[in-house]
Amino acid sequence: MFKNLLEIINHPQDLHRLNNQELVALAAEIREKIIETVTVTGGHLGASLGVVELTLALHSVLDSPNDKIVWDVGHQCYAHKLITGRRDCFATLRQWEGLSGFPKMDESEHDSFDVGHCSTSISVATGMAIARDLKGEKHKIVAVIGDGSLTGGMAFEALNHAGHLKKDLVVILNDNEMSIAKNVGALSEYLTRLRFHQTLSWARDEIENFISRIPAIGSSMSKAAALFKDALKSVLPGQIFEELGFSYLGPVDGHNIGQLKSAIQDGIARGGPILIHVLTQKGKGYAPAMENPEKFHGVAPQSAPKNDRDSVFSYSEVLGKSLVSLAKEDERIVAITAAMASGTGLEEYAKKFSDRFFDVGIAEQHALTLAAGMATQGLKPVVAIYSSFLQRAYDQILHDVCLPDLPVVIAIDRAGVVGEDGPTHHGIFDISYLRHMPNIIILAPKDGVELYHMLKWAVTSPHPVAIRYPRATTTLKSQELDRDFTKSEVVYDQGDHFAILAVGNMVAPALEAAQVGGFKCKVVNARTIKPLDYATIDSVLKNTRNLVTIEDNVVAGGFGSAVLEYLAKERHNVERVLTLGYPMESIPQGTIAQIHQHYGLNVDGIINSIKEFMVLKVR
Repeated sequence: MFKNLLEIINHPQDLHRLNNQELVALAAEIREKIIETVTVTGGHLGASLGVVELTLALHSVLDSPNDKIVWDVGHQCYAHKLITGRRDCFATLRQWEGLSGFPKMDESEHDSFDVGHCSTSISVATGMAIARDLKGEKHKIVAVIGDGSLTGGMAFEALNHAGHLKKDLVVILNDNEMSIAKNVGALSEYLTRLRFHQTLSWARDEIENFISRIPAIGSSMSKAAALFKDALKSVLPGQIFEELGFSYLGPVDGHNIGQLKSAIQDGIARGGPILIHVLTQKGKGYAPAMENPEKFHGVAPQSAPKNDRDSVFSYSEVLGKSLVSLAKEDERIVAITAAMASGTGLEEYAKKFSDRFFDVGIAEQHALTLAAGMATQGLKPVVAIYSSFLQRAYDQILHDVCLPDLPVVIAIDRAGVVGEDGPTHHGIFDISYLRHMPNIIILAPKDGVELYHMLKWAVTSPHPVAIRYPRATTTLKSQELDRDFTKSEVVYDQGDHFAILAVGNMVAPALEAAQVGGFKCKVVNARTIKPLDYATIDSVLKNTRNLVTIEDNVVAGGFGSAVLEYLAKERHNVERVLTLGYPMESIPQGTIAQIHQHYGLNVDGIINSIKEFMVLKVR
């Protein structure tokens, strides 16, 4: 009946001309477009399929970009991108120099905030509401947050403040019972109860209207009415939000465009802080994603290479397998994740040691301080967390783990660039923000074997230990190292024109560059970033005065900086040092190979940098 509607949507205002039936047809076209594109480019499929109707309802009621929509995390923004002028370039999603997989202000005026991490939307929207009112403006502001993101403490801090301010603000709680992994905690259980109270929820307004029409017969009747309303709140859904100062509407069917539009219009008309509870299904319209939402949260491109599972594993899998092996021998070992059991390779551990596995939800700060508490009582906590998410717990690492020198192991997954998820997810700052903390030891394995041995050593250390490893595959063969892996190893020794000190996943390209380039040099697998292996550095400097450092981190404050600080302190007679890593800028999206090539961290780039370095040295 209605065909090719997406082709005529070039601006969200175009939706205002469509009736609800046409919007339903458009939703089907958008789902088809998202599935078609994401199966090629990879991306966050399930979340975006689940909010198509919600996105259309929002843009049908609001006037973007004058009105502001703030998406939490941004996993669900694909439909939003399609109807805000980016349809024709949607095939470039998450590609090098293409559309971001997340909202970006410099990409579109309809993207009101750069986002990629959880639990930020209500804080941003509250700040926007304050600015709007101070400037005497009248536009509307809506924050869209998922039930998973709502488990983050920052979201509750924002709800508390927004409720206190009483600003006109709409928060839409997109409740799909699913973040990346199954939601955990008391809040998740509370939302589950709300899902079964749809009739009572809508009935509350009618009851309160009835109460307001009762003639006031003396002060006792007024008090009785107030008490009755308070009692009503205690048995009807949304009490927790009401207590925080929000009027609660819902739950609403998140796939019924008519109901969604009415709820949004009603919420805006009421004024003040409003929370609309919307029920959606992650992966809606795509059977595989509906049946297995965790698997289809993020999907790889169809062209992604398949691993030989007998010999090749992701570093995350190596971490998980190693932890299972070690936990069998030591019952004091416990594992902690922040809603990323699958992503960090801990699923097998969770099944085998359920009483020693703790998923705290999207609460990285709590995860680190929880681990600190465990460590004071003799347990050996291992916190597995992505590098870009770990930075959210900076104070907890410093104040609760490092200052008291507690034996907490931090397994830093996705260290270095991560590819198509782009700037908000690259883990290129962890060396810099951890290196200056007291007591912590920072290690970087060059392969899976080293990761296993580093973890085995770390759980015996009396100090905090961080082990950083990339989003990559590696081999895991049963072998013992021939020396202390916490010390550096020379992996190439063909001369003394210069020495390369490389860490982690930069060891392999450094070694290959030396071999292909035919350089008369040494290549050192540094292994330990903090403390530096001073003895090895001193040893290689006996016969050369030229150093190259290579790291998958920003240069500022990183491994190369640590080497420079040591050289300056010890007054080493070094002629020149070349530090290779990332500059202080927003590193774009693209494949890891493309990013390494762009910044000269692949084999050819390293060879070219060294040739230029040595020519300048000769001059």
